[in-house]
Amino acid sequence: MIQGIVNVLKPTGMSSHDIISQMRRIYQMKKIGHAGTLDPLAAGVLPVYLGQATRLIEYGDSDTKTYHAEFLLGIATDTEDITGQVVDRKPVPAVSAVDMTAALQHFMGPIKQTPSRYSAISIHGVKAYKLARSHQDFTLPERDVTIHDIRLLSWQERRGTLAVTCSKGTYVRSLVRDLGEYLGTCACMSYLVRVQAGVFTIEDAATLEELTCDPLRYVLPADASMGAVRKVTLSRENCLYLLQGRPVPFAGRQMTHGEILRVYTDRGVLTGIARFDKEHHVIRPHKMFADSL
Repeated sequence: MIQGIVNVLKPTGMSSHDIISQMRRIYQMKKIGHAGTLDPLAAGVLPVYLGQATRLIEYGDSDTKTYHAEFLLGIATDTEDITGQVVDRKPVPAVSAVDMTAALQHFMGPIKQTPSRYSAISIHGVKAYKLARSHQDFTLPERDVTIHDIRLLSWQERRGTLAVTCSKGTYVRSLVRDLGEYLGTCACMSYLVRVQAGVFTIEDAATLEELTCDPLRYVLPADASMGAVRKVTLSRENCLYLLQGRPVPFAGRQMTHGEILRVYTDRGVLTGIARFDKEHHVIRPHKMFADSL
């Protein structure tokens, strides 16, 4: 079975779920998942994990993301993007590119953000967008997010384009909404492209057409996005013990208790994910790949 990661260039108009359906057809396998959902309006980088690599999604280095977002001042929609129903229109004050750049600095660093009611956040097991579409009353709590960088790429009358590098969980359309309010008007997002997610960039992303023509060419190693996870190399015998569910001795003098480790054989084969038990100075198996030896 194939296992690895594919950096997919998601087109506008398809959901992330649609991409997974296409990938299952292309690679003739069911065990496929993705990191970081993109709405149908959005295009760009979507890391897709194949086979046993799906077990590594939570450890992938894709939490920091960069987007290019087009926005429109003076209009608010129920979905906070151009696909929704218009719920408000307000006059747009005279705003220069200099004024806009200054306003963007208000959103730099750690901020509080209320996600869109049309997000995929679960409320008592039900997606928020489903509740919103059925006109149910609910409130999404604020969340802590971080804007690492935000820049104005273009500005003309009521339209502009932003480059935003942000933490996991940031809703760019909600950021646009808040920007409009800060400027004394309203705003909605009109287009979104994710140009980077961790180590994955849009320059290296493959289209569905390219994947259909040559599927294996674009499969990256399963650990391609795990650079932030400490790597340890063990003997084949110790790797076998871990695969059997047994702990193996490990000094780990510079490690913290419970630290996640990616374990390799002395031949460089990824065997799985383990945790360090500082109290007993052992590595305990967490997610092991049965066919790695």
